[in-house]
This record gives sequence, structure tokens and C-alpha cells, in this order.
Amino acid sequence: METNKNNRSKTLQIVICALFAAIIAVSAQVTLPLPTQVPITLHTFGVALCAAVGGALTGTVSTAVYVLIGAVGLPVFAGMRGGFSVLLGPTGGFLFGFIIMAFFCGIQTKHFVSRIGISLGGLAVCYLCGAIQYALLMQIDLLKSIALVVVPFMLKDILSVIAAQYMAIPIRKALANTIHY
Repeated sequence: METNKNNRSKTLQIVICALFAAIIAVSAQVTLPLPTQVPITLHTFGVALCAAVGGALTGTVSTAVYVLIGAVGLPVFAGMRGGFSVLLGPTGGFLFGFIIMAFFCGIQTKHFVSRIGISLGGLAVCYLCGAIQYALLMQIDLLKSIALVVVPFMLKDILSVIAAQYMAIPIRKALANTIHY
């Protein structure tokens, strides 16, 4: 009997990771192109929400699955793009950074303010990954890269992370009997 319960639990976790990867893929399609080749999307919100609901492990795995299915060519990245070339392009550093960000956004503490702070730290790491790759590809210095592909997104992304953490509270409560954190 215990084996069936464990198998059911593992199956449920796989389904949840797939669902969260799909949510991130959908959030990536809300896109506003910019001349820098780094579009404004709802990626940050999707990653933060899935991680805040699922926790650090599930959020990180779900985000990694999203990046992997995009890397193999499924059109899940912004603008219905896919392929390994996207990971090597101007937005690739941010995509890798989302995996790290998901871990931070999924860390659960008893204090909401702590969760926000940890999540914003994850966002900062994501920004750093994206800005470094962008600077290397565009052959510009890191400060210029930050000015071009981080600063314009900061307000939206900070609000996205805060909103995701806030929205995750009732979702986690509603799913408490289904997902075992």
C-alpha cells in the first residue's frame, strides 16, 4: 500500500513540474519587443509564482524543464522561439538565471518579508547572469549592459516577484492537501 502512495506522490510531482513549466512557457509569450533584443515578458512573474507555490525544488526543476524543452527546439521561449541558439543569444543568460531565481523564489520562510528579500536576491542573480551574457555577446562593458537590459525591467520585475509571492499564499493553502511540501 505504501508503494502505491509513493508512486502516486511521484507521479503527482512530475505532473506539477510539467504544469509549472507550461505556465512559465505561457508567461513567456506575453511579449513586448525592444531594440536591445531582450523583450519585456511575464517570465519573471511565471517563474516566481511557480517557485513560490511549488517550493525551491519543484520550482527549480520546473524552470529547468522549461529551459530544456526550449533548448531542444520547442517554441516556448519569448516570441514562440526555441532551440539551443536562443540560449546562446542575447536572452540566454536570463533563461539560465531563471533557474537560479526559481530556487530563491521557492525558499519558504515563516516571514513574508524574508521571502520577498530572498526572492529579490534571486532576481538580482538572474539579472547578473543575463547582463554578463549580453555584455559578452554585444561586446560592451557590464555597466552599459545593465543599463540596457536590467534597469528598464527592474520596476516590473520587482513588482512581479512581490505579486507572485503574495498570490502564492492562497494557492499553496488551496493545494496543501495535494502537494506535500
